[in-house]
Amino acid sequence: MDYKDYYATLGVKKDASQEEIQKAYRKLARKFHPDVNKDPDAEVKFKDVGEAYEVLKDPDKRQKYDQFGSDWKRTGGVPPGWGGQGFGGQGFDFGDMGGGEGFSSFFEMLFGSGGAGRRGARRAGGFSGFGGGNPFGGGGGGDTEAQISLTLDEAVRGGTRDITLVDPSTGQRKNLSVRIPEGIRPGQRIRLAGQGQAGMEGGQAGDLLLKVEIQPDSRFRLEGSDIHTNLPVTPWEAALGGEAEVETPTGRVRVRIPAGSSSGRKIRLRNRGLTVAGGAKGDKGDLLAEIRIMVPDQLTDSERSLFEQLAEESSFQPRS
Repeated sequence: MDYKDYYATLGVKKDASQEEIQKAYRKLARKFHPDVNKDPDAEVKFKDVGEAYEVLKDPDKRQKYDQFGSDWKRTGGVPPGWGGQGFGGQGFDFGDMGGGEGFSSFFEMLFGSGGAGRRGARRAGGFSGFGGGNPFGGGGGGDTEAQISLTLDEAVRGGTRDITLVDPSTGQRKNLSVRIPEGIRPGQRIRLAGQGQAGMEGGQAGDLLLKVEIQPDSRFRLEGSDIHTNLPVTPWEAALGGEAEVETPTGRVRVRIPAGSSSGRKIRLRNRGLTVAGGAKGDKGDLLAEIRIMVPDQLTDSERSLFEQLAEESSFQPRS
C-alpha cells in the first residue's frame, strides 16, 4: 500500500491540535466540494481530504496511523477486504465497530445550497446497529447522526432547508429537503426516515438524525429559550421616554421606552423566543431588549452647549 500523508493532505503539522485539523478540513472541504468547484481534479481532492479527516479526527485512529502509516487498518485484527454494503451500494470498513463510532466510513456530510447563512454538517456519532436483523441477510440499516447548523432566524421561524449529502469516498450525492420545525432548540434532532445506513440484502434503511446547532449571531444572544438583544437609545429618550424599533428574528417590533430608563433595563417581548423545553405546546421563551444609552462620539458646538447647560442645571448625582 502506498503511504498517504494525511497531515500533508490537510496542510497541517503532525502535532496539530484537533481544532486545527477540523478547521483545515472544513476549509478544504468547502474549497473542493463538487457543487462549488468544477475543476476535474476537485472531486479526487475532496475524497482525499475526507479520507484524511476521517482518520485524524479520531484520536485512536490517529495514534494507529502515526504508528503504522497507511497500513493502520490492518492492525485491528480484521482480515482486509471483509466488508458489507454501505451507502449507495459501496463497501465499508467493519474494522472500527468496536471503537464506539459504528461504521467509520459511512459518509461525511456537507450541506450544499439553499437557505440562509453558512451551512455545514459533520458526522457526529455512530450507528445503532443492524436494527435487529441478520447482518448476513436482510438486516435493517442502523441510524446515523450528523449536525445541521442553523441561523437563529431559521430556528425561530422554521421553514425548509435544501441539503446535499456527499459521500467523499465515491462522490455520490443525494439532494434532500429538510423541514425545520418552528422554534426548534439547540440539541434537538430532526429525523429523516430512511436516509441513514442502508439495510443488508434489501433490508430497511435506518434514519438520519440531524442534531441542531445554532450559529452565533452578533445581533442576538440565546439563553435557554430566551433571546437577548441590545436596544441603543439616546440620553433624552432614556430620560423622557419614547418609542423605538427593536430587531427580532421575525422582524422589527415597535416598543415603548419608559421614562427614566437607565442602561441595563430590559424590555420584555413575550413569546418571541424558542420553544420551551418540556413546556406546553406553543409555550415559548421571550425576547429581552436591554437598553444601552449611547452618546455621540463627537459633539457639535450646539450639542456641547446644551450638554453643558444640562450639567449646570441638573442636580442628579448618579454616584451618590
